[in-house]
Amino acid sequence: MKREYPDRPIVGVGGVVIKGDRVLLVRRGSEPLKGEWSIPGGTLELGEELAAAARRELKEETGLEVEPLEVLGVFDRIIRDGRKIRYHYVIVDFACRLKGGKLAPASDVLDARWVRRKDLARYRLTRIATSVIRRAFRLFNKKD
Repeated sequence: MKREYPDRPIVGVGGVVIKGDRVLLVRRGSEPLKGEWSIPGGTLELGEELAAAARRELKEETGLEVEPLEVLGVFDRIIRDGRKIRYHYVIVDFACRLKGGKLAPASDVLDARWVRRKDLARYRLTRIATSVIRRAFRLFNKKD
């Protein structure tokens, strides 16, 4: 299915990975949000379970192995072009535990880095991404 001007919503997954006082962010290499910082993730493949998609996408985008723990949020990202829908994603974001690997941004992201919680505002994340990341910090702080 085409991503731009789709016939129906596309399911996406994201993974919020917390390491101490840092969160993993990627700078998007393609639309929507090209050039912007966000939570790493991508789209669900046919026959793939949500958690498996989150694991795969994070490995592909960042080189890191993660274990999805629980859903932090589900939301729509709808971008309009006049009356037409240019993009429509239903995104499921997971809290993920870091299992291993070496941070290495893939070709579909411009950069990937660990960002201190206090520096998040400098990355101009969407309101929803910021909210989901805050939930993940609360979740991981309870588990520590």
